[in-house]
Amino acid sequence: MTIRPIITVPNPLLKEISKPVDAVTDDIRALMDDMLETMYDAPGIGLAAIQIGEPLRVIVMDLSDKDDEPKPQYFVNPEILETVEETKPYDEGCLSVPDIYETVERSERVRLKYLDYNGKEVEEWAEGLYATCIQHEMDHLEGKLFIDYLSRLKRTRAIDKVKKAKKFAPVPHVHGPNCNH
Repeated sequence: MTIRPIITVPNPLLKEISKPVDAVTDDIRALMDDMLETMYDAPGIGLAAIQIGEPLRVIVMDLSDKDDEPKPQYFVNPEILETVEETKPYDEGCLSVPDIYETVERSERVRLKYLDYNGKEVEEWAEGLYATCIQHEMDHLEGKLFIDYLSRLKRTRAIDKVKKAKKFAPVPHVHGPNCNH
C-alpha cells in the first residue's frame, strides 16, 4: 500500500466527472488499498479516487471511532437510488479543502447501490453520518465539492485560504548524498 498525495483546490481535476469502473479487479483493489492508507494517514473518514488524481467512481470510508477497530468500507460505482425529504445540517470538512469547515444540509437517509471490495453488489440504506459522508464523497465523483454549496463569497474565501496556506507551507527537506545533516 502506498500513501498518495491528495490534490487540493483549486486543482481543476477536482471538477472532473469520474468514469465508471468496468470491473473490480486486482488493480482497483490496489487503488482502494492505497486510498484507504492515504485517508488514514491524512487523517480523514472518506476519500474519493479523484482526490488522489484517479478519475474513477471509487470511494473508501471508515466511520469508526479512532479508538475502535477500523471498519473500512469500499464503494465502486456507487449510485443513490432514493433519498428522503428530511435534511440534516452537518459541519463538513474535506481533505481537498484542508482546514475549512462549513455547515451543509444533506438528505438524512439515502438508499444506495454499489460494488464492494470483492465486486459483490450491495444495496442498503445509509443514515446519519454514513448518509452525509457518502453524499459528500459521491459529490466528488460528479466534480462537486462541499464548498460549492456555499455562497460565492464563502467559497472564494475558502479557496484563497487553502492557496495561501499551501504557499506558506514548509517545503519538505530531501536528504541528498551530499547532505550533512
